[in-house]
Amino acid sequence: MRRSDATGARKKDTREKIELGGLIAKAGLRYEKRALLLGLLIDAADRLRGNEAERERLMAIGAKAFGHESK
Repeated sequence: MRRSDATGARKKDTREKIELGGLIAKAGLRYEKRALLLGLLIDAADRLRGNEAERERLMAIGAKAFGHESK
């Protein structure tokens, strides 16, 4: 049973990583260097902390890219 649980968790983790990679591609950043991508994400995380207006602004941009009109 534990082996099955571990396999399921591993598959879920792999799927999540694939989806996150897809976001990088969808954003048009597929060919950027990894250090740049990590820097962008760290900077964004810092800017989001305690800044609800920035969070909402970025959510709107992302929702539009996904084809949604609102969050």
